[in-house]
Amino acid sequence: MNIAPSKSAVSKIPFDQARVDRLMEEAGIDVLLATSKHNTQYLLGGYKFIFFAAMDAIGHSRYLPIVIYEKGGPDHAAYIGNRMEGGEHQNNPFWTPTLHAACWGTLDAANLAVEHLQKIGKAGARIGIEPGFLPSDAYTLIRKALPEARLIDATDMLERMRAIKTDAELEKLRTASELITDSMLATIQWAREGTTKAEMIEQLRREETNRGIHFEYCLLTLGSSHNRAASPQAWKKGEVLSIDSGGNYHGYIGDLCRMGILGEPDAELEDLLAEVETVQQAAFSKVKAGTLGGDMISHAEGVLKKSKVAAYTDFFAHGMGLITHEAPFLMTNHPVTYEGTYAAKPLEKNMVLSVETTMLHPTRGFIKLEDTLAVTESGYVMFGDRGRGWNRGGIS
Repeated sequence: MNIAPSKSAVSKIPFDQARVDRLMEEAGIDVLLATSKHNTQYLLGGYKFIFFAAMDAIGHSRYLPIVIYEKGGPDHAAYIGNRMEGGEHQNNPFWTPTLHAACWGTLDAANLAVEHLQKIGKAGARIGIEPGFLPSDAYTLIRKALPEARLIDATDMLERMRAIKTDAELEKLRTASELITDSMLATIQWAREGTTKAEMIEQLRREETNRGIHFEYCLLTLGSSHNRAASPQAWKKGEVLSIDSGGNYHGYIGDLCRMGILGEPDAELEDLLAEVETVQQAAFSKVKAGTLGGDMISHAEGVLKKSKVAAYTDFFAHGMGLITHEAPFLMTNHPVTYEGTYAAKPLEKNMVLSVETTMLHPTRGFIKLEDTLAVTESGYVMFGDRGRGWNRGGIS
C-alpha cells in the first residue's frame, strides 16, 4: 500500500514538533531517518507492529521500519513498513502523509527511503541516522544512492527527544510498574517450600500476562546464591528470595526488584534490608527538577560508603522509558557501557529514573531494591511503591 503525500493528509502530530525541530537544529540535522523500533514507535505516537514485536528476522532479511521526518516539514513525513501494515493503516491511519506498506526486508525499505528523500529534495541533506539500528546492507545502499548527503549520528538527539515524558507516557510507565509489582508480590505469595526458580519465573510470566503486561525477563535468586538465572534450585525455609522483573505496557518499561522470605526474617535480615533502604532513601532525597544528576548519585554513593555493608553493595541509577536504559544517563560504564552524559545536567520534570541498590551478601544472599521515580518540580512520584520490605512466601 502506497499513499501519496499531501498537506491535507497530515493529521495530529503525536509528538512535540517544536521540541523535535529544535533538537534537530542543535544537532545539525535536516531530516531524520529513524530505524529503531523504539524511536519509530515514539515518532508514530506509540504504534508498533505486533507481527514483529518479538522478532525481526523473516526470510533472508529482517523487518526494518523507517520513519522519515523533515525538520519543520511534517507534510513531507513518511512511514515505510511491512506489506501487512496496510491493514493497520486501514483500521487506525498513521499520521504521516506518505505511507509505504510495501517491504519484506532491509533493501526494499532502504530503496523506498532513498526515493522519498529524493522526492522531497533532501538527497544532499544532513540526514540523521541510527548507526546501531541501521543494518549494514541498508546503510551501504543509502550511502551509494545519496553520495551528496551527509549521514549524521542522530542517536543522542533521539535520546534527548525521549527524555522528557508526556503525561500519557508517565501513565503507561506507572501502569507497567504497578502491574509488575502486583505480579511479583503475587508470585512470592504463591511460591512455597520446594518451588523451583524455573517454576517461579513461569508463574511470574503468567501473572504479568494475565494483568496485561508483556513479560520480558525475570532475574531471581534463592538463599545464599547470587546466581539469577533460571534453574531447578528449590526454595527452602528461612531462605531469602530476590525477584527482579522487566516487562512492558504498550511498549513502556516497568523494571523493579522486591524481596521475599520463606518464614520470618531474622534480625540480621531486617538490618541488611534496612541498609539497602537507607541508600535508596538517600538517592530519593536528591531527586527533583533542577538537581544535578551527578549530585544525586554522589550523595547516595556517599551514604553507601559509610555503610557497614559497603564492601559488597552497589548503587546504580539510570533513565528508563521505551527502553530500560535511556536518558538521563547518570553513570559511566556502571554497569552498562555508556557515558554518564547527564551527570552534569539538571534533572528535569517528567524524566523517569530507575534507582537500585544491590547487596551481594557473602552468606545471606542477594538483597536488592529497585524503584521507579518520575521527577517533579518539588521532588518525585514513585511508581509501584509497595512491597518494599520482606514479603512472606507460601501464604496463598
